[in-house]
Amino acid sequence: EHKHEVKVSAEGRRYVSDLTMISLEPSDTEAVEGVMRTAAKYRSVGHTDMNAVSSRSHSVFTLHLMAVHPENRQTLRGTLNLVDLAGSERLDRSKVTGDRAKEAMAINKSLSSLTDVFVSIGKKAAHIPFRNSKLTYLLQPSLSGDGKTLMLANLSPTEMSTSESLCSLRFASQVNKCELGKAKRSLEEVDEEDAISISSSMSSTSRKKPGKASAKTARRPVVKPGKTRAPNGLPAPRRK
Repeated sequence: EHKHEVKVSAEGRRYVSDLTMISLEPSDTEAVEGVMRTAAKYRSVGHTDMNAVSSRSHSVFTLHLMAVHPENRQTLRGTLNLVDLAGSERLDRSKVTGDRAKEAMAINKSLSSLTDVFVSIGKKAAHIPFRNSKLTYLLQPSLSGDGKTLMLANLSPTEMSTSESLCSLRFASQVNKCELGKAKRSLEEVDEEDAISISSSMSSTSRKKPGKASAKTARRPVVKPGKTRAPNGLPAPRRK
């Protein structure tokens, strides 16, 4: 079993080790839905006294977007993170033991780390504890002024879940105090050779038949001396 780590490339981009990145044409809805179904299939769920299909982990779906302008030798990059947070869990109500109890404690700990990050952002603290959990470290670019973040809080309608609902409302209140500032556009410059290479790679993907997506692993590729490349194998452009 692989141990996935959140790492930062030389260009400052977050990525997770030992994962597969799949190239998709945005208009190929069948391929996009296929990837979403695969992700859902691997979501960890389990039975507890509170929920027959309780989420036993957070789920993060990351979409990397890139556009290239060969004539201007520029690329525009963006990242969309769709995060489904597992809910906090009280062991006295869920009645879980063993591995399920360890999962619950890990979930609660990461949610506490996320709360600490929002509290620090809300107070405009000099230090934001992004490194306290893998979740917050992965989401650091989205929560540190480079992008925009939207959070939806779900509440249980049952009276017996009043305590959990109050916790969710307090959490949402902390998030509501945060100001991330104006999102930044990630416009980068590449040399002519790299611009043509990226454009050709994107064109090749768009010509693939519907439902066929090319998979690219996050392993470091072999490159020529003097050339640096990002974890996805594409040239490492200069940020403008």
